[in-house]
Amino acid sequence: MGHGHGHGQAQGHGEGRAADRRRLVLVLLVSVAVIAVELVGAWLTGSLALAADAGHVASDAVGVALALGASYAAMRPPTARRTFGLHRAEVLAALANAVVMLGLSAWLLWTAIGRLRDPVSVDAGPLVVFALVGLLANVVALAILTRGDTSALHMRSALLEVLGDAVGSALVVVSGIVILLTDFHRADAIASILIAVLIAPRALLLLRDTVLVLLEATPAGLDLEKVRGGLVTIDGVVGVHDLHAWTITSGMLSLSAHVTVADDVLASRGVGAVLDDLADRVATDHGIRHATFQVEPASHREHEDLGETGCG
Repeated sequence: MGHGHGHGQAQGHGEGRAADRRRLVLVLLVSVAVIAVELVGAWLTGSLALAADAGHVASDAVGVALALGASYAAMRPPTARRTFGLHRAEVLAALANAVVMLGLSAWLLWTAIGRLRDPVSVDAGPLVVFALVGLLANVVALAILTRGDTSALHMRSALLEVLGDAVGSALVVVSGIVILLTDFHRADAIASILIAVLIAPRALLLLRDTVLVLLEATPAGLDLEKVRGGLVTIDGVVGVHDLHAWTITSGMLSLSAHVTVADDVLASRGVGAVLDDLADRVATDHGIRHATFQVEPASHREHEDLGETGCG
């Protein structure tokens, strides 16, 4: 006896998308302004650190643009071929951004090490001014992003990127002050290396998170044994198998399971009441509102193929 029972959450999931897009557009405009200012400053001052920060912001701007495009794509309705719509687009955008950031980090390290061996003279006064402008702009972008929900992967990605940009600008300011006071021009290369070191861990963490989503790993923080334990306490449930949970996109979890129920309970309560109990349990205990259950009478259990490759 197979029955599906799902609780949709598409409307709730999409409520904050419009606000997310407005914030991303504003941050993208701020980022483009920072890139222009810092590239001009790098050309005028000869600073690798300022160029590195501009490159850092540029890669993050690409990430924000990808997230913005993904946010629009995720709003497209499902089709017969894409039954979940394009919700995974934001995950792919985050993955692409992580790869770009890793490449940028490697380039910065290589170039900065060369500058350490052969330091270049940097005009420290204008360098500090340009870096302060970039720092102020990044603080404004952070304020824009933190006004809303940052739990979604694409919004968390954008927040981390802008935070890294602000720290990078602060490092450039410090390097300029050091050069101004001590004439130690290698400070510019050192700041560039530190910016590269800031980028790499964030990129690796983002890469890990997106790959886990694409591999349909069990969502972080969700214990399937606790899910199973909660389901079997429902009246009439005698077993749960073929239990799976995965992430469609950030904040949108899915779960499916085969649930064996005593025949007398099915006869007295009906399948609908049991399905309601199952769905309510995972929604209340684990926040999962997109769940599908196949209810099976206990008398039919011997006919079920329990050799699934997933969590039994």
